[in-house]
Amino acid sequence: MSRPCCSALPTRPIKDLHALTGVYAALADATRLRILALLRDGEICVCHIHASLDVPQPAASRHLAYLRKAGLVDARREGIWMHYRLTPIANPVVATVVASALHALSHTAASVSDDRRLQVARKAS
Repeated sequence: MSRPCCSALPTRPIKDLHALTGVYAALADATRLRILALLRDGEICVCHIHASLDVPQPAASRHLAYLRKAGLVDARREGIWMHYRLTPIANPVVATVVASALHALSHTAASVSDDRRLQVARKAS
C-alpha cells in the first residue's frame, strides 16, 4: 500500500534514533526554529541573532548551544564574537525534517519580521 504523505521521505533506516529525537527536541522550540530560519541564508554573528529575535544575548547563546549539541549548527569565533551557520546534514531523513520545518516557518509573519530586523541589525553594525 502506497502512503502518499510519506512518499518524499528517504527509505534508508535511521541508525541513531537518539540523534533523531535530539533533532526533534531542538525543533520543538519557537526560538530555536526562528534561529534556524535566520541561518538558512548563511552565517550570522550571535549579536545579530539576539537583536533580530529581540531576546537577551545569553538566551540566544543558550539556544544556539542546544542547536549545536543537536548537530544543527556550527560555530566559529572571530575576536569576541561567535558566528553561527547551519551544519550540512548528512542523514537524509534528518535533512528532510529540518528542511520541512524551515519551509513551513518561512511562511509565517514571525519569520518575515525576524528577517527585517536582521537586515536592520546588519546595517547598524
